[in-house]
Amino acid sequence: MGAYESKAWLQYYADWTPHTLEYDDTTLIDSYRENLEAHGTWPATWFFGRTQTYAELDAQVRAAAAGLKALGIRKGDRVAIALPNCPQHIAAFYAIIKLGAVVVEHNPLYTARELEELFIDHGARVVIAWDNRSEVFEELRETTPLETIVSVNMTDAMPRMKSLLLRIPLPPIAEKRAQLTSPAPNTVPWSTLASPAMGGDGHAFIDAEDVSKDDPAIILYTSGTTGKPKGAILTHGNIVANAKMGVAWVPGLGENRERMLAALPMFHAYGMTLIAALGVTIGGELVLTPAPKMDLIMDIMKKHTPTWIPGVPTLYSKIIATAHEKNISIHGVRNALSGAAALPTETVKQWEELTGGLLVEGYGLSETSPVIVGNPMNSNRRPGYIGLPFPDTEIRIGNPDNLDETQPDGTPGEVLVRGPQVFTGYLNKPEATAESFHGDWFRTGDMGIMEEDGFIRLVSRIKEIIITGGFNVYPAEVEETMLAHPDVTDVAVVGRPRDDGSEDVVACVILRDGAALDPEGMKEFARTRLTRYKVPRTFYHFEELAKDQLGKIRRREVQADLLKLLEKNEK
Repeated sequence: MGAYESKAWLQYYADWTPHTLEYDDTTLIDSYRENLEAHGTWPATWFFGRTQTYAELDAQVRAAAAGLKALGIRKGDRVAIALPNCPQHIAAFYAIIKLGAVVVEHNPLYTARELEELFIDHGARVVIAWDNRSEVFEELRETTPLETIVSVNMTDAMPRMKSLLLRIPLPPIAEKRAQLTSPAPNTVPWSTLASPAMGGDGHAFIDAEDVSKDDPAIILYTSGTTGKPKGAILTHGNIVANAKMGVAWVPGLGENRERMLAALPMFHAYGMTLIAALGVTIGGELVLTPAPKMDLIMDIMKKHTPTWIPGVPTLYSKIIATAHEKNISIHGVRNALSGAAALPTETVKQWEELTGGLLVEGYGLSETSPVIVGNPMNSNRRPGYIGLPFPDTEIRIGNPDNLDETQPDGTPGEVLVRGPQVFTGYLNKPEATAESFHGDWFRTGDMGIMEEDGFIRLVSRIKEIIITGGFNVYPAEVEETMLAHPDVTDVAVVGRPRDDGSEDVVACVILRDGAALDPEGMKEFARTRLTRYKVPRTFYHFEELAKDQLGKIRRREVQADLLKLLEKNEK
C-alpha cells in the first residue's frame, strides 16, 4: 500500500493538528460576526501607527455596506476592489461580503489594457479603487459595464498628524504625498460612501441572511499556459475551510492576540486568505503596509513587531539582509509561512537564528483558496519539501499518461488534489473548468513526488509560469505584448533563476533585419502596457528560438539555451 492509500502523512501531524475538522455551513459572514462578538475591543488594524478596534472597523464596514446597497448592490452582484493593503481594503472586503455580494480582487497597478477583458468578464458595475489609479478606471467606463468608481485616499487612514504633515506644500513632502494619493474627479470618495449621505450610518444595516457556504464569495483571476486570464470562483465554504485548516496547523494561533504582518497583497490568493480571512477569523491585529518596502517593514519591526508573518522567499531574504545592514532586531516573530516559490534552506536557517521562531514552506494555488500542503510547524518539518497535505485534503501523484493511476511512492507525476478548499470552476469558462479537473481531482499542473512517508516535493512545473517576487507571470501575455514592438519578429519569455529561489523575467528576442537591440527602449515599451513586475528585466538577442514541428516555441529549450549562453559568458 502506497503513501496515498495509507495516508502516511497523518503520522507526522503535530499534536495540536487534528486529522479532520468541522466545517458546518459557516460562511465568511458568520466568521466575521463571531470574531466581532468575541474580540470587538481588540485591535483590528495598524497602519503607519494608527490603530482601530474591531468594533471601530465594523462601524466602517456597516456604513460602507449601506452605501453600496444605496448604489444598488445586492446578493450575488460582483464588486471589484483594486487597492493596496490599507484599512479601507479590509472594510471594503467585508462590506461586500455582508451584502452577500462577490468580491473581485484586482492588482491596483494593472493598466486599463490588462483590466479591460477582466471587467468585461465579471461585469462589475462598481469598483472600489485607489484614488491614484482613478484615471485607469475612467477608461474602463467607456468599454466595460463599470459605472461607479469609489476612490480611496489611503492617507485618511493614517495617524492624523502624519496625514496633516503630508499636506505641507514643500516639494519633498508633495512628492511623497503624490505616491500615496492624488485627486480623483468623477468618483465617489470612500468617505462619502461610508457616510450618512449615502446609505445612513449603517447602524440599521442587516447582514444578508440567505447566504450559504456554497455561494460564491470571491473571484480571483489566474491564468494557465495560454496566458489568458480566468476568474477562479471561491465559495464561502472554500475560504472558511482553508482558514480553519490554517488555524489548526499553526500552534496556538487564535488563543492569544496575534500581530500579523500584512505585506502580501490581498489581490493575491495567499494574501487574501491569510490576511483578510484567517487574520480576521482569529481576531488578529493586521499590521498593514501598502507595499512590501523594506523601510516600512523595518519601521514596523522596530515599533510593532509582528508575531506571525505569511510571506514569500524574496520577502524573507530582503528582511534578513536589511535587518543585518541596519542592525535592527526582528526577534519575536514566532511563526512564518512561505509560499509561491521554493524556499532556500539557508534562508530558513538565517531567519530562525534572527527571530527565534519557525519558518516553514507550504504550497497552494488560487484555485485551492490557496493552501493545500504545508510543512508541520515542529521538528518534523523537512527543508526542500513543500510538506504534507492539510487536514481533510487528499493529494495523490497521478501518472501523466493515465491520471486514473497513482504513481508509486518516489516517482514523479502530476499533483492532483481534492478537498473542501478546492474551487468549483472558472467564471464563464466551462471548457477551462472541465480541463482543470480529472473527475473530482483538480489538476495543479505541477509535477511532484510523494515519498513513502507522505512528504511531497515539487520537481517541475507543467505550466510554464515564471514566479518572480511571489507573483506569477505568464509568458504568453508578455510575449503578446512584446510582439507588438516594431523591432521584434519573435520572442520567448522565460525565467532566469535567482539565488533566492524565484526568477527574473527575461525575454529572448529575434529582431527584424537592420534593427539593433535596445533593452531600455523595449523596457519602456513594455512598461506602458504591463504591470512593472511583468516587464522583462533583460532582453537577449537570439538568431533563432527552439520550436517544435508545428512552429510552437519550446520555452523550456529556450531557457536551457539561455542558461548555457550565460554560463559560457561567465567563463
